[in-house]
Amino acid sequence: MTTAPDLFGPVRLGAIPLANRIVMAPLTRSRADADDAVTDLHVEYYRQRASAGLIITEATPISRQGKGYAYTPGIFTDLQVERWRKVTDAVHAAGGRIVIQLWHVGRISHPDLQENGALPVAPSAVKPEGMAFTETGFKPHVTPRALDVAELPGLVEDYARATRNARHAGFDGVEIHAANGYLLDQFLKDKTNLRTDAYGGSVENRMRFPLEVVDAVVAAWDKDHVGIRISPVSPANDIAESDPEAVFTPFVAALSERGLAYLHVVEGATGGPRDLGGWDPRALRPVFKGAWMGNNSYTRALALEAVATGAVDAVAFGRPFIANPDLVERLKRDAPLAEPDRATFYGGGAEGYTDYPTLDAAAA
Repeated sequence: MTTAPDLFGPVRLGAIPLANRIVMAPLTRSRADADDAVTDLHVEYYRQRASAGLIITEATPISRQGKGYAYTPGIFTDLQVERWRKVTDAVHAAGGRIVIQLWHVGRISHPDLQENGALPVAPSAVKPEGMAFTETGFKPHVTPRALDVAELPGLVEDYARATRNARHAGFDGVEIHAANGYLLDQFLKDKTNLRTDAYGGSVENRMRFPLEVVDAVVAAWDKDHVGIRISPVSPANDIAESDPEAVFTPFVAALSERGLAYLHVVEGATGGPRDLGGWDPRALRPVFKGAWMGNNSYTRALALEAVATGAVDAVAFGRPFIANPDLVERLKRDAPLAEPDRATFYGGGAEGYTDYPTLDAAAA
């Protein structure tokens, strides 16, 4: 008789062994320094949460061009790599595992965040609604510049270089950010990809650049240390796809063929409803033969059930990890969860970042 998988039991994602199936989802906190590098605050923040089976870092730009929010740490300079090494060393010393999320925001940026005030880039010159978070406050997004086909190999190499940097920094793997309306998602979806060349139009063409990135990242490490995040139906960052099933079924099949360590799926609207009506991306579960990581508003009960039934292999929790550095222990005990202070989500220092107590410390 086989025992059902347990949320608190071990699992492997490719070559990455996890002590439990609870994952800390990537959380942008905007606390990097003027060099777009992590600081000792980040070291403590991630160390405190090392009881997660796996930590996925905050989304991390692969280049200056990939930056879309103020004070986000990068992985494209020697200093940034050196600083991230302090984080990975601390997490490993505490018994944890950590991967870095590789990020290019595409059009979700602003000239104030770009080198020499350049326009953000995108598959097509389609202006997003919304505001960019710059060092001088929120400013409306601008119309991006459509990428020339000759620029794409350089972007692919940026992802590969970031992967090599992640290895040097001591990470256990990388996660490619292809979700939430950022660059790779912009290529996949028809609201943002209006190209008429080999990278636009048909589903096969729209998949081409994201798959070139995946192949380059795998070549820079190997398939067993590479995961990817997708959000097939989320409207985050003013994006949409008229037929997500037609796009993501072949895309996920292509990812499955590559044998990646895991597929990280935003089930529903990022940070919003899990059920948007219409097609459900959980229908892709049989398409991907590797490990499936579920994400989006999971409760303890839902996570326990999803793991036990095999609907997911691991569950990513986001905001609960902000105020609960010991979230794994709280979930084990079915203890109350602390509520985070939204006013300290982005920017600032230790307040609302490293000063949330554990359950035992709060009771002392």
